[in-house]
Amino acid sequence: MLVTLTDVLKLAEEKDYAVGSFNTPNLESIMAVVETAEKLDAPVIISHAQVHEAFMPIEKIGPVMLHFAKTATVPVCVHLDHGEDLEYVEKALKLGFTSVMYDGSLLPYEENVRRTIETVRMAKAYNSSVEAEIGILGGREAGGSGPAVSMEKMYTDPDMADRFVGETGIDALAASFGTAHGFYKAKPKLDFARIDKIKALVGIPLVMHGGSGVSPADYTTAISKGIRKINYYSYMARAGVHKVEELLKNQQVDFFHDISTAAIDGMKADIEKAMKVFYHLQTE
Repeated sequence: MLVTLTDVLKLAEEKDYAVGSFNTPNLESIMAVVETAEKLDAPVIISHAQVHEAFMPIEKIGPVMLHFAKTATVPVCVHLDHGEDLEYVEKALKLGFTSVMYDGSLLPYEENVRRTIETVRMAKAYNSSVEAEIGILGGREAGGSGPAVSMEKMYTDPDMADRFVGETGIDALAASFGTAHGFYKAKPKLDFARIDKIKALVGIPLVMHGGSGVSPADYTTAISKGIRKINYYSYMARAGVHKVEELLKNQQVDFFHDISTAAIDGMKADIEKAMKVFYHLQTE
């Protein structure tokens, strides 16, 4: 069932959980996410990040994502993650994405506001939702280094977040409070007091980017303080790699479909573990 970001965030608010948002740059990852969501009977978000465009164009993967969303037995939002320019955002909307994120966090404040307002205007024409970001997260979904600034300057300023939400009319706010994209070299130290302040001011659902690699205890605390969407990719993708490595180590493999099936199984196991924490589901 294809739904908007607003739809799934409403469910998250009502039931006090966070919706998992998983980057799905290929068929295997789409299958792993949607089939796990159906198994757990939970709504989910499948995302395409613009940084993945180099190896998976949105024109190719977008229709596949939308097909799986429309035929799923659970609510599925199809989301553009970290849209870096307005032309790309519009491309996603024209394809049928039900949610878009414009990321102007590296721009001067006024320019970020201007472009985010334009994103909201475009999205309304397609009945889609909008997420935007204030503050900077280190790293990227496809690896690489983040901007060379201090952690304090990277964090979201609560008062600026309040102003930004009021001026743009976005549906969800991505806030920087200690997470980072990619793999953690040390346990992240999350500024939960900052989340408390932001939530009290902005009054809309908050988003945790760089969610994979965070401890279950920190997920639970973040959710209790108003995080309603958790972005997750790196550790899920690596779980697929590990399952393939295990397969190749233990047996002769002649067909690629055996490799892709192993990758799906590995990702499913990791996704299920994460989703059970996000949705407060009983663990085995």
